[in-house]
Amino acid sequence: MVDLKGQYNDIKDIVNPSIQEVIETTAFVNGPKVHKFQENLEKYLGVKHVIPCANGTDALQIAMMGLGLKPGDEVITVDFTFAATVEVIALLQLTPVLVDVNEDDFNININALKKAITPKTKAIVPVHLFGQCANMEVIMEIAKANNLFVIEDNAQAIGANYTYSNGTKVKAGTIGNVGATSFFPSKNLGCYGDGGAIFTNDDKLAHTIRGIVNHGMYERYHHDVVGVNSRLDSIQAAVLDAKLPHLDNYNKARQNAARKYNSAFKDIEKIQTPKTVNGCDGICDTCDCHVFHQYTLRIKDIDRNALVKHLNEKGIPCGVYYPIPLHKQKAYVDERYNEEDFKVTNQLVKDVISLPMHTELDDEQIEYITSTIIKFING
Repeated sequence: MVDLKGQYNDIKDIVNPSIQEVIETTAFVNGPKVHKFQENLEKYLGVKHVIPCANGTDALQIAMMGLGLKPGDEVITVDFTFAATVEVIALLQLTPVLVDVNEDDFNININALKKAITPKTKAIVPVHLFGQCANMEVIMEIAKANNLFVIEDNAQAIGANYTYSNGTKVKAGTIGNVGATSFFPSKNLGCYGDGGAIFTNDDKLAHTIRGIVNHGMYERYHHDVVGVNSRLDSIQAAVLDAKLPHLDNYNKARQNAARKYNSAFKDIEKIQTPKTVNGCDGICDTCDCHVFHQYTLRIKDIDRNALVKHLNEKGIPCGVYYPIPLHKQKAYVDERYNEEDFKVTNQLVKDVISLPMHTELDDEQIEYITSTIIKFING
């Protein structure tokens, strides 16, 4: 699904010396490489504060801790996403409220969001799924009208642009009160282990979060807030800082691969290619709203299990993200939920299949993947 070896081979002359420098200086935790990466990522995102941490799940949890959410507070998020989003809500003894997503872009459904707000609601967690932003302009309006926090789960969309109705563009993850991302190796900007970061333009919140990630300390052995141990190690920061200047090109390579996939499938009625928020479907050369962390199809009247088996037999990796809605997961079953409220998600988990998507995909590979799928569909 992801050719990390090929990507490494292209940048190893930069990555290897950076890692070696950390080893030789022995500044393994919170060293100069971490601070340098933090500063460079702030510049790239156009955000005042980046606080690196140990992983993307921690980033979400720490963001919620920093906002002072209390047990019992309701947090609205989507039913169709990876479990980490709802996992941290439950870990903090907050109350997860799951809502349905859109049929086209798989992001949070605005009407479902509005319907879910109660006097106990304190925060919204839009997930920028598969590489593009949710409808942040409207979400921020809703949050302001209801005095709610917005925590962007940006684990899959780093580098994507969000365009406001007036034409202004901002980077994904920098719009809400706070954003969280993951640097898991398969992400668009991935390290060689676990890593994450939190973004905010709020000076006070940034100060609080900086304490939380480091055992609640601002001064050694002075614990001013309840914290955790969640620091990005220097070797991972060295890798990320070496890769950051390439992120836009990585995303362009993914967009280019998506255009070729789209072109190959455009006349196949049983396949729905990914939809983008600006309506260009990722085909136009100026598309910057979708960075295609995943390239996910919806298939109709096709035996998905048989297709997965066929692709595996042909040496083509594929994935189903996600096969079970969160509201049906044993850990998050709740009698409050009504199946009628999850019509889209319940259908998506039956229809979706993700194809290989990475920076090293070439025309020959894409042609082999697409022709194999089309031949299967046509019998």
